[in-house]
Amino acid sequence: MSRLSRALQLTDIDDFITPSQICIKPVQIDKARSKTGAKIKIKGDGCFEESESGNLKLNKVDISLQDCLACSGCITSAEEVLITQQSREELLKVLQENSKNKASEDWDNVRTIVFTLATQPILSLAYRYQIGVEDAARHLNGYFRSLGADYVLSTKVADDIALLECRQEFVDRYRENENLTMLSSSCPGWVCYAEKTHGNFLLPYVSTTRSPQQIMGVLVKQILADKMNVPASRIYHVTVMPCYDKKLEASREDFFSKANNSRDVDCVITSVEVEQLLSEAQQPLSQYDLLDLDWPWSNVRPEFMVWAHEKTLSGGYAEHIFKYAAKHIFNEDLKTELEFKQLKNRDFREIILKQNGKTVLKFAIANGFRNIQNLVQKLKREKVSNYHFVEVMACPSGCINGGAQIRPTTGQHVRELTRKLEELYQNLPRSEPENSLTKHIYNDFLDGFQSDKSYDVLHTRYHDVVSELSISLNINW
Repeated sequence: MSRLSRALQLTDIDDFITPSQICIKPVQIDKARSKTGAKIKIKGDGCFEESESGNLKLNKVDISLQDCLACSGCITSAEEVLITQQSREELLKVLQENSKNKASEDWDNVRTIVFTLATQPILSLAYRYQIGVEDAARHLNGYFRSLGADYVLSTKVADDIALLECRQEFVDRYRENENLTMLSSSCPGWVCYAEKTHGNFLLPYVSTTRSPQQIMGVLVKQILADKMNVPASRIYHVTVMPCYDKKLEASREDFFSKANNSRDVDCVITSVEVEQLLSEAQQPLSQYDLLDLDWPWSNVRPEFMVWAHEKTLSGGYAEHIFKYAAKHIFNEDLKTELEFKQLKNRDFREIILKQNGKTVLKFAIANGFRNIQNLVQKLKREKVSNYHFVEVMACPSGCINGGAQIRPTTGQHVRELTRKLEELYQNLPRSEPENSLTKHIYNDFLDGFQSDKSYDVLHTRYHDVVSELSISLNINW
């Protein structure tokens, strides 16, 4: 099985796709061209041979749909390096080497292993193994500890900070120019699409707030490292995510710290990869020790470790920011649960706030690329923006149905599985992002809320990589 996702395979003369001129990581590859051509034989095992050049067995490359989404060129040897760094094989290799270094007391080469669990994978694994959500998180701690983890954390604090930053960014933007739509930025598949398909047209709309994964990277590699008095480069940070594109997000150069000589997130594994690891170990999740998730941020632990933000399923951005903006811009206190109106399909919904008969806030949720493309065309057509904020996610139904969530069992439809996961999410306790812990982190480590330091480490930038050259695989037979 592919390390990333369901794959489609393409073959050239040597079954290797040379880097497109618009590849984001171009490398020079010299490819000899034959004047007479070459014959290809397909062997019984499905491999290709170039029959007129010494029966040279030709290499194979897999291109997944997720990879194509995240790269406007094609899979190259440079991308292969990134993919290898983001695999469960590489994770196991690092864990095994670290255990050997501990056993031999080679302390100079021992790394602190930190796992961070996102909410959606916990739900996916809880449903897969039919255990409670909090118990699933605790069993995952037991499992990762058995592999050599030193800390296993939840993303709760990073989720909280992402909402605080994003809502303030929206209010600031609205007050400066209420006609400029703000688009959420926590989905890496959507961000890649914006950068590599529409470039400078879309990027001014996109929120600069980092995703919770990358905020967690800052918390682990800077704040936790300081608490432990360990260099960031000696921490190996692994996140468990519902999405393959999180692997490429972690690999962005923007999230590499030259000062620490370290990536904020070293490795990303997904829900389905955790399931594969458990399958290979031939032991279900429920048979691992029940251990509370670690909470190194303060002396007071929260009652729960797995939380939801609002009703929506991808972090609660649209709902939370709508309530916050209504209160702080228009003095409207919306305490009841918001109801988003479904438009053409369940993955495109909107909500409106009116004052004196005038629409003053109009938000939307757009999930799936069909709706994203419609949204982009709408932005291009209209001189004055129709929406003030849009929560954008590449996957239909959002992160709860991420491309790397565990697939349905035989006979179960994906919609039924998604509905079950939605029910689990709706039953989670609700988190308010403005709490004593986030205040503690801002005041003690980030020089306060809205400080220059907090902006530098909690926000990012985007890159216009649109090219005038058309995309072509240039398969020459």
